[in-house]
Amino acid sequence: MSPTTSSDAADPPRNFHVLIVGAGLGGLLMAILLDKAGISFELFEKAEKIKPLGAALSLAANILPVFEQLGILEEVMALSYPSKSIEMLKEDGSKIGAFSFLEYKAKSGYDVICFARAALYDLMLSKIPPKNVHMKKRVLSVTQSEDGVLIRTQDGGVHHGEILIGADGAYSAVRTNLYEMLSKENKLPRSDAQGLDVAYSCLLGTTEPLDPEKYPMLKDKESHFLQVLGKDKPHSWYVITVPNNVVCWAVFMQIGQSEEVKEQMQRNSSWDADRNQDMIKEVYNFSNPIGGVLGELIDATDRNNISKVFLEEKLFETWHGGRTVLIGDAIHKFLPAGGQGAMAAMQDAVILANCLYDMYEPNYKNVRAAFKDYKAQRESHVKFSMERSVTMGKLMFGQKFLERQMRKLVYNMPVWLQSKSYLKMCEYRPQVMFLPQAPNPGSLPVLPQKPCKRYNPKAASEPATEPAVETLETTTVAA
Repeated sequence: MSPTTSSDAADPPRNFHVLIVGAGLGGLLMAILLDKAGISFELFEKAEKIKPLGAALSLAANILPVFEQLGILEEVMALSYPSKSIEMLKEDGSKIGAFSFLEYKAKSGYDVICFARAALYDLMLSKIPPKNVHMKKRVLSVTQSEDGVLIRTQDGGVHHGEILIGADGAYSAVRTNLYEMLSKENKLPRSDAQGLDVAYSCLLGTTEPLDPEKYPMLKDKESHFLQVLGKDKPHSWYVITVPNNVVCWAVFMQIGQSEEVKEQMQRNSSWDADRNQDMIKEVYNFSNPIGGVLGELIDATDRNNISKVFLEEKLFETWHGGRTVLIGDAIHKFLPAGGQGAMAAMQDAVILANCLYDMYEPNYKNVRAAFKDYKAQRESHVKFSMERSVTMGKLMFGQKFLERQMRKLVYNMPVWLQSKSYLKMCEYRPQVMFLPQAPNPGSLPVLPQKPCKRYNPKAASEPATEPAVETLETTTVAA
């Protein structure tokens, strides 16, 4: 499929401007989709330059059809390897069990693919017009009314639009401003005022190209996903082989909540490589399942690109308010089990883009209706994914007795039984409803999706009939 342009979307939306804050994968896909829809946008990122931080990412049928719609699926596949299984090992290299993906492609039509997060990031960023991307733009405040929304940035900039999308992560400045506004109006649920629940600390990185003679697994044209469970220690770690002789690695440590942990979280609320030396020393001599010790992979990774982060899990109840809406980690924070967080953020972007495309005029009532529609379409699926992520986190990283017993059971089940729950997730694979649909290449049924009211490929050149617009509400929403 050749790349589509905004002209492929029939009946482009009326003129309005969207401000996207946060250039993670969800924010990048949001920008790409708005560009395809012919909707004016700007993307703001607080970092001066995006570092290639993070480790491996895996994606599958839940989001790959969207890349096919955008005409970049071949490019995504070129930077990835298919994964056949997740192997769980003891420190001595003996096998605990495996979670197989053997039935996955036949039934879903897509491989489970693994790649370095930075590779996908660079590809997606290249698809956005550079003039629309603004770096070093940390948001300080948000003000909104029925007529529009305004953000002020640390450099003194003032930016105005009709819609603000917060895609700026678990410690979202957009969410903070929105929740402060709602709290003053006594409209913020108590659960949303509570902090994130910390489950793990994590050290992670991606190596420079390695010698395949030293690590023979690198010669294989498939991704080896090897998870090691520590003995008599609260650690587990993985290594994942990806193209170009590169290895993605991560070490997880189960932790409990404490004032010290909360203080560290506030200092280390984003990808940050400055506070990781102690943990590097702690894990340096851990066994490396592809040979040697983990420290050899750490030494092969640029120290500036090694991160120590806290991993939390949380699902917020409030997704929008006024002209502000949230996507990705700003509303749901997943544990890093199976790429659920990145996938969910991109699915958010797809559904929100569909809702915005269907909006004729950006008046206050229509904007609120579009946001409500977005949450209504996404919420149940996010909850299902969150539940699965929690379970997968226990299976992959859990050190408690019951978690160890559950892992032995699940990782040694028959393949067909293992696949049952995983394939259940693949029934939900939202697509961009204002672009030509990607066909279902597998045998697994796909859940029906709400159609786009305004898109009709056969009538792309015909003007749309504009519906009547109801009288505006008069209540002002201000930060």
